[in-house]
Amino acid sequence: MNGARWRALLGGIAALLIVAGAWALASRPKPLQPRAPADRPTLLLLTSLPLVFGEDFSLQNNGSPALEALQTRYRVLPISVTSPAELSKGGLLLMAHPLAQPAEDLVALDAWVRRGGRVLLLADPALEWPSSRPMGDMLRPPPMFMDTGLLAHWGLRLDAPDEPGAKVEKLGGFDVVTDSPGTLSGGCGISDDRLVAHCRIGKGRATIVADADLLDTAQLGAKAKHNLDGVLGELALLEHK
Repeated sequence: MNGARWRALLGGIAALLIVAGAWALASRPKPLQPRAPADRPTLLLLTSLPLVFGEDFSLQNNGSPALEALQTRYRVLPISVTSPAELSKGGLLLMAHPLAQPAEDLVALDAWVRRGGRVLLLADPALEWPSSRPMGDMLRPPPMFMDTGLLAHWGLRLDAPDEPGAKVEKLGGFDVVTDSPGTLSGGCGISDDRLVAHCRIGKGRATIVADADLLDTAQLGAKAKHNLDGVLGELALLEHK
């Protein structure tokens, strides 16, 4: 092959690489923009994690990066249980590693979803979230998601990780850092890395994520810069599907 043909071939390869790079940049998900306060729908929040208040429940160090991110797009309304009265306050619910719910409230949650409710459940089988409270303290988040049959009722199985440690996985289209995530299997739409399950339940939807440590962005460091974008992305999918 003569020099002119080599130059033409190399030029064609370079052009293809430029196009491929531009396509890759264009296809990357973009963080969702904040909503005006008047446009923010209600997001019910049920969690055992110190997202709204610090562990000591003092007036200092209240809130968290996760709460701040949620509040850019939602009017966040904390609830304590999934009772009919509490669930009637909204149509979108974030359950972030919640405490075990009484049987009657699990029945209420299932019925709420089947009527059209949308829930994002972060169910962590091996929570690594640091806590200064001793094991057994009622204010310390449980070491694992306290499933009392809800996931099986929705056709899912949650397994603990074979090995602890951080992993980069996909959530809401973003690369996110998880810490000792579990794996999901069952009849819903399961992501390739088995971190996320998207379930249609009656008229409603449930998205289950096998990690909750991903909300602790301060602990996970700079590589977790898109973790909360991933959570907001999954909430947006629930809103619009």
